[in-house]
Amino acid sequence: MADQMVFKRHEIKYMLTSEQKQILLDGMREHMTEDEHGRSTILSLYLDTPDFLLIRRSMDGPLYREKLRLRSYGVADGDTTVFLELKKKYDSVVYKRRIALTEAQAEDYLAGHGLPEDTQISREIDYSVKHYNDIAPRVLLSYERDAFYANDDHEFRVTFDQNILWRNYNLDLTNEIGGEPILKDGQVLMEIKVGEAMPLWMVKLLSANHLYQTSFSKYANAYSRICGGHQAQPKISWAKTGRKPAGRGNGKITYENGGNYNYA
Repeated sequence: MADQMVFKRHEIKYMLTSEQKQILLDGMREHMTEDEHGRSTILSLYLDTPDFLLIRRSMDGPLYREKLRLRSYGVADGDTTVFLELKKKYDSVVYKRRIALTEAQAEDYLAGHGLPEDTQISREIDYSVKHYNDIAPRVLLSYERDAFYANDDHEFRVTFDQNILWRNYNLDLTNEIGGEPILKDGQVLMEIKVGEAMPLWMVKLLSANHLYQTSFSKYANAYSRICGGHQAQPKISWAKTGRKPAGRGNGKITYENGGNYNYA
């Protein structure tokens, strides 16, 4: 399934255990297919003002909210394709616009240069970026994701996120993966992304396993830690989780003096 650039959907979140994840995977097997990214290591670099206006507004629970971020699948280099995204939420419906560009082009844009292409989506994103004073990268989130789409409806997607790390230093998609965990050991964040109604088989699967919707924001959780005077420290890497990171590179992580992890 090719990358989409425009989305309109509901996003429903569930907090699972590793055992519940496996039960759902077993139940999904005949209905869903792993998407083209499969198991990926995702890096999301959130843009915000110096006083974190965007996430503060979002946490207040208004009818309308928006976030701006850069996303890559695996640690990037200058030639890697990354996505500049504008994510809006209005009356519980998520609208997402994104454009693809190289990491080097994204860095140039954040440094004050123009976007490489002039399209309706790029103009919309550029307007939102310029609407806020001194917007810049503030938090980097990284996590492992397993993603699936329904065989009979590619708009219906399910993702499982694990090993979610946050940091507010080394705010660059080309830097090594590292930071502090947001989830407890064994927790998995599942997101169901649906355009209209959820398939009946999924409703039955959730009901049979007594799984209920929750409210959860990775960025809001990271911001709450920042508000508490917490400075993320590179204490953890994918190597310490016992799972190899997906995405680009050979999956090797080394620890250097000074507390940095290098992703090869």
